[in-house]
Amino acid sequence: MKLNLKTLFIVLASLVVFSTQATDMTKEEIKARIKPVGQVTVAGAVDESAANSGPRSGEDIFKTTCSACHGTGVMGAPKKGNADDWKSRIAQGEDVLIKHAMGGFNAMPPKGTCGDCSEDDIKATIEYMIKGL
Repeated sequence: MKLNLKTLFIVLASLVVFSTQATDMTKEEIKARIKPVGQVTVAGAVDESAANSGPRSGEDIFKTTCSACHGTGVMGAPKKGNADDWKSRIAQGEDVLIKHAMGGFNAMPPKGTCGDCSEDDIKATIEYMIKGL
């Protein structure tokens, strides 16, 4: 590759411009500029902010983490309020419902998509989904 004087000048000028821009910033401005834009959540890890946010109702949990499947019946998920979908499941007893929800069952992963839900949270959510059947 042949490097001519004009190309060399453009490269050097660019380096000078970009290197002087960073020195015009304070340390706080640099930290703010490079701070993470998101957060990684590991399945099964307890999210302290969620855990300390206070109790959630079964309705809240359903709306935020369960409705995508249990609101539409995706991959055979029993739909909220649909007696036909829940009849055979309810007949197995509450303990089996909770066990399946906590450990996962068929296409549903453990705790559905609510990794920070406690067993009481899961129970309240099941009660909300079958309410009035």
